[in-house]
Amino acid sequence: MGKVLYEKDGRIGRITLNRPEVMNAIDDDLPRELAAAVAEADHDRDVHVMVLSGAGKAFCAGYDLAHYAAGNGPNKVVQDMPWDPMQDFQFMWANTQAFMSLFRAMKPVICKVHGHAVAGGSDIALCADLTVMGDTAQIGYMPTRVWGCPTTAMWVHRLGPEKAKRMMFTGDKITGVEAAEMGLVLKSVPDAQLDAEVEALAARMASVPINQLAMQKMVINAAVEEKINQTQRLATVFDGITRHSPEGMNFKARVEQVGWKQAVQERDAGTFDWTRNKPFD
Repeated sequence: MGKVLYEKDGRIGRITLNRPEVMNAIDDDLPRELAAAVAEADHDRDVHVMVLSGAGKAFCAGYDLAHYAAGNGPNKVVQDMPWDPMQDFQFMWANTQAFMSLFRAMKPVICKVHGHAVAGGSDIALCADLTVMGDTAQIGYMPTRVWGCPTTAMWVHRLGPEKAKRMMFTGDKITGVEAAEMGLVLKSVPDAQLDAEVEALAARMASVPINQLAMQKMVINAAVEEKINQTQRLATVFDGITRHSPEGMNFKARVEQVGWKQAVQERDAGTFDWTRNKPFD
């Protein structure tokens, strides 16, 4: 069974992230399989709208740190020094463009977020055209504290500069309620109503001819996509730098020393000085 599932359901193409045992964490395969599912729905003349969701307890917990951060030796995210920024860029840019297949698809995409959409998982959720969250679901990009920069750069596109800075300078997670109030997502609904809310929205959109949906999406995207593309290139380069800066390498070493769960807790709580590589006094 694939890491991303696709099912045609009448006029709706249902795309499901399918690594529930690790809260749909992103590995080398998931971005490519996501883009393939989007392409299949986009080329089906019967499908009018896509609904993206995650299997299990969460939408997506971000990149699989147990593999990328805790693994011994170099990989596509953490290279031996000296670091090759273009090799890093090639890998991360391919992933970013796979996530952006949601944005660039001819047909609209609704993302349904339950549990968590954090770190790289927020990248995926925010590339959709419309994002609907459960009230208790959480979204955020905690690696802005150390070891990451959101490569899709969708935070500023959705929020504007000041609110995007509030999220990026803290790495905080916020609930669906807060995300909707901030304007990050379309809306938040009680968790028990999330499925029904998304189904009603998808059904309403599915009654519109494909060409009408495609033209409206194209016009709106045209207003912002050039700026997004420029910002994403900078963000993707910076993401590699954050992972190979002195602080980023200290974080990787800390993960290897105490395990990624403790290292992430220290990062998110702000109790560790990554520049001096020791806990704060």
